Amino acid sequence: MTSPGGDQALVRTNVPARLDRLPWSRWHWRIVIGLGTVWILDGLEVTIVGNMASRLAEHGSGIAISTSQVTTLAAAIYVAGACSGALFFGWLTDRLGRKRLFMLTLAVYLAATAVTALSWTAWFFFLCRFFTGFGIGGEYAAINSAIDELIPARVRGRVDLVINGSFWIGAAVGAFASIALLNTSLFATDLGWRLAFGIGVVLGLVILLVRRHVPESPRWLFTHGRADEAEEIVREAEATVAEQTGAPLPEPEGEPITIRPRASLGFVTIARTVTSRYPRRTILGLSLFIGQAFLYNSVTFGYAVILTTFFNVPTGQTGYYFVVIAIGNFLGPLLLGGLFDSVGRKPMIAGSYLGSGILLFGTAYLFQRGDLSAVTMTACWTAVLFLASAGASAAYLTVSEIFPLETRALCIAFFYAVGTALGGITGPLLFNSLVSSGKPADTTLAFCIGAGLMAAAGLVEAAIGVQAERRSLESLAAPLSLVED
Repeated sequence: MTSPGGDQALVRTNVPARLDRLPWSRWHWRIVIGLGTVWILDGLEVTIVGNMASRLAEHGSGIAISTSQVTTLAAAIYVAGACSGALFFGWLTDRLGRKRLFMLTLAVYLAATAVTALSWTAWFFFLCRFFTGFGIGGEYAAINSAIDELIPARVRGRVDLVINGSFWIGAAVGAFASIALLNTSLFATDLGWRLAFGIGVVLGLVILLVRRHVPESPRWLFTHGRADEAEEIVREAEATVAEQTGAPLPEPEGEPITIRPRASLGFVTIARTVTSRYPRRTILGLSLFIGQAFLYNSVTFGYAVILTTFFNVPTGQTGYYFVVIAIGNFLGPLLLGGLFDSVGRKPMIAGSYLGSGILLFGTAYLFQRGDLSAVTMTACWTAVLFLASAGASAAYLTVSEIFPLETRALCIAFFYAVGTALGGITGPLLFNSLVSSGKPADTTLAFCIGAGLMAAAGLVEAAIGVQAERRSLESLAAPLSLVED
């Protein structure tokens, strides 16, 4: 309800507690499917392009482009687009709402992906990759903020990890698709890669239809003075969940909070708030994002090159190896996700980052000695990424839950953009330049850099991580509009 308070109306609400007490139901599955499946699209995009780099560079592909341009320049442009989109759409998400933006960002992605299939020259392909990344980057901010504000606190960790880990379902689909689409007995050289982009368009359209039924975040609504709309959404959710579970709902825990709605905040205000009020959390977020961004963008864009350069794996066969890696990546968040809510964020995030770093150092040592084959190299990377994937997914979870509600989307965007710009753009450029030299020592160095960054991020988490498991978002970071009773 609202009551006069100075020259603005105050909103006293128990909406957060009512959302957190809801038992899991089909209502929550609708949110997960409608919003979370976008990571499948991202995995599909990155993997298809990485595995098709050599085919795009072949004579007769219909586009004059080199393998290095696809794996380095196009990869960096895609990531630059994602960083730009994250910041732009993150800012709009906190101003205009979660739902408007998670519809708009998906539409941008769909349009850019569809047009990519029509590319006839390198510059147009690069332009399309930028806007595809622009849409995907916007998705990260809009989706993570919406999911965390709708999912109960007691399962927020495992749900977030599995959703972010679903990137690798898309990666596996992309790897399998590339095997078929690179088969010239099935598809012409200038046709298979174009059809590959159509997979993302079809899947995206299905997601768009489901997403129409996902509600706006009630938490965002009441901070913007739209308490009646927030109450209506929560009442409908409560009625739906009670009907679906066939049991009375538990009583909400905790006292209602009082909010003074305020105008949307600008970049400067948010930056000042985050860095001055939460400096340790800012260092934590940057450390986690830079480590995982360097490792993952390097591997996804460069692993096929490692297989073809050092192990003589045919271009059309790299997808088989990548499917194994993708499965390991998804199993990490799936099997370990529950521990992030029970054992806790701090030990699990630190352990996954440090563990993956140590395993990668071991992989680098074996590679330098010449003890690995394509199969055993893939087995090593699968073990590394089983842990790294859980940690990387937890990076998104961390920055989405440890900053105030009014800054959530833009904070996600900021950490994603800065971390990805430092690790996701420099990573592929450095990784591919070292791998492309054909010298084992250079590739070993690339492995060690990635391992060192992951291990360093794990140490930062161990030192200053936040124990956020099973806690409401408001208890982790009070809304800036909160009025103390």
